Amino acid sequence: MNLSGILVMTRPENLPGVAAELNALPGVEVHQQDPVGRLVVVLEADKVRAEADGLRQIQAVPGVLMAEMVFHYFEEDDEVLPELPPEIADLPGLNVCQ
Repeated sequence: MNLSGILVMTRPENLPGVAAELNALPGVEVHQQDPVGRLVVVLEADKVRAEADGLRQIQAVPGVLMAEMVFHYFEEDDEVLPELPPEIADLPGLNVCQ
């Protein structure tokens, strides 16, 4: 299981619609909304690749100005990755501790 905390920004007038669109995505739940247009979203996925795909889906929602992963938690699964997949490793601002 992979859980990601994602900060999403939108214009205040788009907040209700964006929140509804995000909640409709599989594995996505909006946990907090700020009237200035910030949303705290949790994305749950079975695999790292599905998590990256989910982030891209969030970023593609109409009205989303920015969506960045700010927290990531994962449990061991059967997908052994010797290194991060390019779609994760190339995310801007990602700091990897080894």
